[in-house]
Amino acid sequence: MEKSRRRQRLAFSLLFGLWLPCCLAQTTPNAATRTPTRTPSPSPTPSPSPSPQSQTARLKVRLSGYPRKHNEGRVELFHKGEWGTICDDDFSIHNANVLCRQLGFVSATGWTHSAKYGKGQGKIWLDNVQCSGGEKSIEFCKSRGWGNSDCTHDEDAGVVCKDERIPGYVDSNVIDTQVDENKIEEVRLRPVVAMSRKKPPVTEGVVEVKYKDGWAQICDLGWTIKNTHVVCGMLGFPHERKVNKNFYKLYLERQKNHFHIHSVACTGTEVHLAACPLEFSKPNATSSCEGGMAAVVSCMPGPLFVQNTGLKKKLKTSSNVRLKGGARVGEGRVEVLKDNEWGTVCDDRWNLQSASVVCREVGFGSAKEALTGGRMGQGMGPIYMNEVKCFGQEKSIWNCPFKNITSEDCQHVEDAAVRCNVPHMGLEDSIRLTGGRTRYEGRVEVLSSDSNGTLSWGLICGETWSTKEAIVVCRQLGLGYANQGVQETWYWDSSNVTEMIMSGVKCTGNEMSLSRCQHHKTVSCQKAAAKFAAGVICSDTTSDLVLNAPLVQQTVYIEDRPLHMLYCSAEEDCLSKSAAKADWPYGHRRLLRFSSQIHNIGRADFKPKAGRHSWVWHACHGHYHSMDIFTHYDLLNANGTRVAEGHKASFCLEDTDCQEGVSKRYECANFGDQGITVGCWDLYRHDIDCQWIDITDVKPGNYILQIVINPNQEVSESDFTNNAMKCNCKYDGHRIWLHNCHIGDAFSEEAERRFEKYPGQLNNQIP
Repeated sequence: MEKSRRRQRLAFSLLFGLWLPCCLAQTTPNAATRTPTRTPSPSPTPSPSPSPQSQTARLKVRLSGYPRKHNEGRVELFHKGEWGTICDDDFSIHNANVLCRQLGFVSATGWTHSAKYGKGQGKIWLDNVQCSGGEKSIEFCKSRGWGNSDCTHDEDAGVVCKDERIPGYVDSNVIDTQVDENKIEEVRLRPVVAMSRKKPPVTEGVVEVKYKDGWAQICDLGWTIKNTHVVCGMLGFPHERKVNKNFYKLYLERQKNHFHIHSVACTGTEVHLAACPLEFSKPNATSSCEGGMAAVVSCMPGPLFVQNTGLKKKLKTSSNVRLKGGARVGEGRVEVLKDNEWGTVCDDRWNLQSASVVCREVGFGSAKEALTGGRMGQGMGPIYMNEVKCFGQEKSIWNCPFKNITSEDCQHVEDAAVRCNVPHMGLEDSIRLTGGRTRYEGRVEVLSSDSNGTLSWGLICGETWSTKEAIVVCRQLGLGYANQGVQETWYWDSSNVTEMIMSGVKCTGNEMSLSRCQHHKTVSCQKAAAKFAAGVICSDTTSDLVLNAPLVQQTVYIEDRPLHMLYCSAEEDCLSKSAAKADWPYGHRRLLRFSSQIHNIGRADFKPKAGRHSWVWHACHGHYHSMDIFTHYDLLNANGTRVAEGHKASFCLEDTDCQEGVSKRYECANFGDQGITVGCWDLYRHDIDCQWIDITDVKPGNYILQIVINPNQEVSESDFTNNAMKCNCKYDGHRIWLHNCHIGDAFSEEAERRFEKYPGQLNNQIP
């Protein structure tokens, strides 16, 4: 097939090369700028030429097809109002690198031919594309020109991109959108009622669409509740409510309206108004909405965006679905509750309709993105669902058709996630970062008003500033996760703002904005100079540590260890206080021992906060400590009171082992780099020093064993709620049993309450 094509091309070139050079030049839009040659090409194909689009609009690129992950797929280009594909002739890794960077990924890891992701439809826009690899867009690579191809869709090219985003890349790879943004790019509610204007979000008003340099209205003739449902969803609201049209009619009759859309006919499952059938008003129509008025809608916000406590309780979201691991409000890994245990959803056939059902169920609007490939980190529990196929109108994801999971079907690298539409709150307008090298870092400046009502920007005192406060700042600015909270920012001194206007800031880390955190009523800052102002470093990705709970339960035992073998352990403060009064080196200590396997299931490596220059050498054990406290080990009684404790400075953080296909990066030998790679784990065996709790002074009884990783939250993680592990523990004075070991947020609230009231604490029996 290919050889016959080349013979045809050669004949074509020889026959017409001398007579019609101008025809060949017309294969690309910029042919007029080149000097045509009258020498026939010796190549069997026409000379590839750059084919840039008009510079007024950036070329749109998307990945399509099935089955695929979010970072791979059939390449499709949007040209002249139509999506089309690229032929695989002459395709190379250089082409793939250019395309992946256009899609926001750092590079390509491979490319595919022969329509691996299925055959596309419509035009084949480019053929014989030849990039050098450095082009900013595929349109600047050599090719036969737009629409000039002798291929079929059996030869559609695809790419596989490295699953790492370009820092600061804003656009998203939205899958299966089917939204033509050229029709409607932006929709808003213009508030009319005074109450709607006071505090964001705006929940009721006239529906307006961006049109040219202004805003236009939609005629409400034939308007249905389904249209309202779609509008509310794309504006971040899960539900709609009735509106008093009579009030608005009186108001709108006095207003001059410009109707851009004459009618809308949504089914109610669309994720964007532009995906609905629309009838646009004719330009010369004298009255484009006779007998009607501008469409008005009223939306019901989710609990997170309601100030009224009573209403917030009424609007309680589903207790069977949650989002985990996301940096921004309204995004995260989808987790569902079954038999009182949380599990994940596999991403096979995951699309915007299913994602929208989840988004509305948890109190947000429709889905902006349906994310695949563990984009919001990997879960650790069971995987409950596969091939979820919601129609879009379901109240819960549990009402959608889906397949049950077998162990061969899915792994946690395929955990589905969502990014939902959320109401515009304007929170990013009252805070900014200055002086940083990128927009992801800098000194924090907040906007406040003085006694005269005048706005001025001010600084935050850096004392007590930590990762928790930085998490809130990065979330408020939409900059992802907090990498670090900085207490001194003299190296970011590029602003003329010098006044401290906020101090004593203390956040839980869950707040939507810094203003919702505790802080001093009156500024009190010992180091009031601007160089001691608070700062942050944000990141699109971060780590997420979680303990292997079953392994703790499987490896637990008691050891009576002689004191003469515990000198190093005493030096590192790994024994209880009574050990200091012991008759050294005689006697022993009773130790509760177990193994800890700590997994990094996030999207960035876990690395110590302190640089290697500040690591402390411990000659007794012959290793460096990179963190003062890495884990807390506690034994608690029924009242939650600590009866015994242990703490573990990290011997060293290293990759003991990794998932298939992941390479180790960190090891302790020879003063090597310390950390835990994504997809790897660090194993602290039960038989190493300090891997214990000293229970010498503990009486027989029923207890709770609690282990907390990264307890001081010194290092950034996407989710701190899964850092704690708990087990029921029975100690009879000679032996010990652990059971019900689980990650802190793995069970439902009801099951967790039952765990705290473990029956063995009452009857002293193990069930």
